[in-house]
Amino acid sequence: MTDLGSNIIGIEEDRVTNTHSNDFPAYSQSIGSGWDLEAFKKKFQLNVSFITERTANFDLIGLDTSIANAYRRIMISEVPSVAIEYVYIFNNTSVIQDEVLSHRLGLVPLKVDPDLLTWVDQSADEKDKFTDENTIVLTLNVTCTKNPNATKGDNRPENLYRNSNVYARDLKFEPQGRQLETFKDHPVVPCDPDILLAKLRPGQEISLRAHCILGIGSDHAKFSPVATASYRLMPQINILQPITGQDALKFQECFPSGVIGINEKGEAFVKDPRKDTVSREVLRHERFKGKVTLGRVRDHFIYNVESTGAMTPEEIFFKSVRILRNKAEYIRNCPIGNVN
Repeated sequence: MTDLGSNIIGIEEDRVTNTHSNDFPAYSQSIGSGWDLEAFKKKFQLNVSFITERTANFDLIGLDTSIANAYRRIMISEVPSVAIEYVYIFNNTSVIQDEVLSHRLGLVPLKVDPDLLTWVDQSADEKDKFTDENTIVLTLNVTCTKNPNATKGDNRPENLYRNSNVYARDLKFEPQGRQLETFKDHPVVPCDPDILLAKLRPGQEISLRAHCILGIGSDHAKFSPVATASYRLMPQINILQPITGQDALKFQECFPSGVIGINEKGEAFVKDPRKDTVSREVLRHERFKGKVTLGRVRDHFIYNVESTGAMTPEEIFFKSVRILRNKAEYIRNCPIGNVN
């Protein structure tokens, strides 16, 4: 077996090696000491591959798995966002039941800055629970009618009827109290206006009022600000012996496109290990036995964060860092034995 070093998880044909962990993050016998802040500062890196309005891909290098996974979990379940929680239905003559319609409404991501709202006091009386500081009101009033100007011969519902489809964009924001000023520069709208909520036919209508409040993903998935937040370890491919000619072409086919390149001498080389999925396909071929080793770098995490649209992905990540820091501060300041 090839010694991959304490920082590499070995990927073999039938097993994964060097997966042990320790009581101290990033500790190993080869280092000979526990966690050190100055050493961490020198090693830690944050490299951004790309960021868009909805998606971010970045690398965190030099972290222990426990911390890297904490960020992922916090982004999914503890970063607050705003969603519809209470639906008051006045009239619903569509084919969709009230509870199903309410569930669909709750899952519509809303473009609302959560920092502009406060948390609802669940212990308060019902009449005092919702205020202009903690609740956003949306209304939905849609009635389907026949289109008197329909084009003859066109039997599409969009042509025959008006309001045959009810979309998320039909939700209207009704400012309460000081919200007209608070949300003047931050209009409350669905992140994806074309989400289909219901289909209507002439004579059917939906009339309702919805209350939107702050929440976290651990209470309900609708409050999670991410569509997905995941990470994977950086793949490592070591070519131990030269691979040339037809073997180089076969070697290249064993990996996803762009991972292995072939130079002007016809020799295979590792072009971009980041694109590798560590499928182990190359380990199935006898011709490559002893010529290549696969692994993953233990402390190099490739994150992919997809926002639902309520917040930018970088804002979600920064908030997860702040939440973890606050947790650490709370534990550090708590007397021993009094941590809840």
